[in-house]
Amino acid sequence: MSTLSQIIKQKSAASHADLEWFNVLTNEWQLVADLVFADLVLWLPSKDGSFVAAGHARPSSAATIFYRDISGESVRAVWAEPVAEAFNSGEIMDQVQMGSFDGIPNRFTAYPVRRRASIVNEAVKPEPIAVITRHTNLADSKVPNKLQLNYLAAGNDLLRMISEGNFPDFGNPTGPKRGSPRANDGLLRLDPDGKVVFASPNGLSVFSGLGVSKELEGQMLASMVTPLLRGNYTVDESLPLVLSGKAPWRADLESKNGTISLRSIPLKAKGERIGALLLCRDVSELRHQERELITKDATIREIHHRVKNNLQTVASLLRMQARRSKSEETKESLEQAMRRVSAIAVVHDTLASGLNQEVNFDEVFERVLMLVGEMAASHGTTVNTIKDGKFGPLRSEVATTLAVVLTELVTNAVEHGLAERSGVVAVSAERSAKKLEIAVADNGVGLADGKIGNGLGTQIVRTLVEGELRGSIRWYSPTDGGTRAVLSMPI
Repeated sequence: MSTLSQIIKQKSAASHADLEWFNVLTNEWQLVADLVFADLVLWLPSKDGSFVAAGHARPSSAATIFYRDISGESVRAVWAEPVAEAFNSGEIMDQVQMGSFDGIPNRFTAYPVRRRASIVNEAVKPEPIAVITRHTNLADSKVPNKLQLNYLAAGNDLLRMISEGNFPDFGNPTGPKRGSPRANDGLLRLDPDGKVVFASPNGLSVFSGLGVSKELEGQMLASMVTPLLRGNYTVDESLPLVLSGKAPWRADLESKNGTISLRSIPLKAKGERIGALLLCRDVSELRHQERELITKDATIREIHHRVKNNLQTVASLLRMQARRSKSEETKESLEQAMRRVSAIAVVHDTLASGLNQEVNFDEVFERVLMLVGEMAASHGTTVNTIKDGKFGPLRSEVATTLAVVLTELVTNAVEHGLAERSGVVAVSAERSAKKLEIAVADNGVGLADGKIGNGLGTQIVRTLVEGELRGSIRWYSPTDGGTRAVLSMPI
């Protein structure tokens, strides 16, 4: 199945502004399909003068007539004439066909699609840019009840607004959709003054659970809800506009009994506001879980912060002990331990600053190089470091191990490869979807007799790379001098 943008690029001549409108429309039309109990198909004029299906929404409230998604298909002959008529005339072709599709009896209606001139300009372009067809399954039709009649009326209003270019609205909320209410979660219909003219059973249950004990229909919703807001509860500043249906927005309503998510959709006819739909959903448990996650994230960040502080304290103690030591060997060992601890502290400091348990290792490595620069200065030498490529984000446990490994490799390059001389240490990173390859090279004296040393640093590197990172490492002594270590690890 092709995406909307692919279909437009390959088969349609729609503009970028049209594509933006289609994306907003297809993000919203599931609600319409649920309200009218019918499949919706978006048809775009194709380059060959016909029409191509660019999207398909199945209703969750009724049986679909399309077993497979028809996106990307050309318009069928039986639909071609009414689709073309709706597009060319700009008029709704209401119930122009009652036939069958794959043996399923259905009713067919075609709606022209218009859009606003731009995000900031509410003027509607007069000519249609596409057509939406509505396919109602008549196989399981029955006498509609009050709920279905009100849903159909609401869905018809939204389809008419689509044909007039008034729905969807660029002013619709763009924030997180977690907990966003749907038609079947609860629906209220308001008149232009904000009075409830219809409330679905689920909508009544949502407000009843919040503490509204009186009948909603015939009452001003804002006045019914206001008593629930007394107390130490945060009130969303957009809540009055949402409760009155005057703005296309979302808001949470919180009381001592729970939290409900609200979404307002103003209804218009020929540019005049005729009321609003108010979707509602009980999100008490969802918001409780979100608050717990925020608390846990804050706790984890605080733990990382304290671990970083403790590691820095340990590094400071090692540095003080090294300065007091009279043995050069002991002093060097303590300084090496101090650098390893400091490298681990850098990772924890990075983790303490964000919610994600992944770290940007490029940022970590820049700080590791600062430690190496301090070490080179203490040895009375000048080292230029060159970094090429990107490490990218890594899991915290991988980042910690890799920071220690690279600290050892760069330290060895400075202390042994460039001992008592100036030079260059170059680090390159090449990342693919499944592997990260890192090379650390210097232009120093190279490996003695071409053999790798057996010191503690080398043993630490081998153990961490092969055991913790599940990778491999090799050392080379290029013909032009220096040493090159190549580390390869899976991601």
